[in-house]
Amino acid sequence: MSAYVVGLTGGVASGKTEVERRFAALRVAVADADVAAREAVALGSEGLADVVATFGTGVLQADGNLDRARMRQLVFADDDARRRLEAIVHPQVRIRLRAACAAASGPYAIAAIPLLAEGGRGHYPWIDRVLVVDVPRAVQLARLQRRDGIDAVLAERMLAAQVDRDTRLAVADDVIYNDGPLAALDAHVAALDAQYRRLAGARG
Repeated sequence: MSAYVVGLTGGVASGKTEVERRFAALRVAVADADVAAREAVALGSEGLADVVATFGTGVLQADGNLDRARMRQLVFADDDARRRLEAIVHPQVRIRLRAACAAASGPYAIAAIPLLAEGGRGHYPWIDRVLVVDVPRAVQLARLQRRDGIDAVLAERMLAAQVDRDTRLAVADDVIYNDGPLAALDAHVAALDAQYRRLAGARG
């Protein structure tokens, strides 16, 4: 495993992907939980079979793949359904993320985990530091509706399914406040990259 692993998290539509891209551009290995989650329920996977056994064939597309739009509507309208889905997917995601970080080269790696605060740092004892991308709730709502083409009701449900802003900030070692122009992220990420390289060097 890389000598140092940073967990990157933030609420939906906070700008995590933009931050992730900037670390990747600096040649930092990034293991993405969203990618791992898609792999965990890919066609033919054990995870997808478990999802169908739990929710029925109505969550599948005609080609046998998971109907993600249908699944999203289901889990954000029903907390119990969301918890059952998470119980299937999250353990597989953690296994895949740790394996990806173990294979990473470079002084440190990024594990991008949107729901890190929801699950707690205890599920990731191999993460050394947590970086939270933070944004005001009103900005989140506007970005989410614009990005996903959804109405305010579903956007509110999606935010309600996550921990609140204060809870997320409580797990942070570092915070990027992303309520300004995207170009402002460049300097933030460059400074954190230098910091993480120093910390990784000290660990080594």
